[in-house]
Amino acid sequence: MDTMNVALPESMKSFVQEQVTEGGYSSVSEYIRELIRADQKRKAEERIDALLLEGLDSGEPIPVTPEYWAAKKQKLAERLDKAIRPR
Repeated sequence: MDTMNVALPESMKSFVQEQVTEGGYSSVSEYIRELIRADQKRKAEERIDALLLEGLDSGEPIPVTPEYWAAKKQKLAERLDKAIRPR
């Protein structure tokens, strides 16, 4: 694992130390990693939301039934089969 140094004003350093102590983190590094993971998760969720909205705005709605999903899975399986075993 690589090391990264970050310069913080005293007020932020104190805040981080308080969060480590109060949050039960074993180190500042653990606290910072948790913040980064939370930010990564938030960005991934924003991307999913954007894609869902894009899908909703992409055309006329269609009914999604169990039969629709069965046909979709079949087409995807055939596509995968062709990709794995080109003819």
